[in-house]
Amino acid sequence: MKLALLLASITSASAFLSPSPSGGVVTRLAAEAVEANGETTMMGGAAISALTKDVKTVYTTEDVDKFLPHRYPFALVDKIVEYEAGKKAVGIKQVTKNEEFFNGHFPGKPIMPGVLQLEAMAQLAGCVMAGLDGAEPGAIFFFGGADGVKWKKPVVPGDTLVMEVEVLKFNKKFGICKATGKAYVDGVLAVEVQEMTFAQAK
Repeated sequence: MKLALLLASITSASAFLSPSPSGGVVTRLAAEAVEANGETTMMGGAAISALTKDVKTVYTTEDVDKFLPHRYPFALVDKIVEYEAGKKAVGIKQVTKNEEFFNGHFPGKPIMPGVLQLEAMAQLAGCVMAGLDGAEPGAIFFFGGADGVKWKKPVVPGDTLVMEVEVLKFNKKFGICKATGKAYVDGVLAVEVQEMTFAQAK
């Protein structure tokens, strides 16, 4: 009886232990990193965090909610760091592994869908269009089309998608707006769109 209880307790305790990586994956990755970079030199959390200290938030996520009607799980602009009303803006989308779309795109190889990268830029453009001269206060613009879209690199969990959009022209009479956009990860172009078309909701 005592032996059975002992075995049961050992089995229960092992349920809380992290399993050893198959084939020593973690050890292998660490060894490869050292081999590629020589001796490891760490900057530390404070130094890495300070890299963005000069980037100021112009509009917080709560402010963005006042510009746009989009809500979870379809709100794709976290904050705006540069803004010129009715003309252009730079916005941030923090991509995390908790995004709903990663459940199916793709299992074991999570990549942010390209159409959602485009939608994120369109939402940022919506924030810019809120300040258009001649647009009705509180106007909502529907995404009507996109031309010249090119994806340059995958966007994955952990990436910070830095988006830049600029209004090209606005036809007040018909409520049609044209804009262009680009988005970067670590300073590298990830996606660009030559022209997005929006129609003001009536």
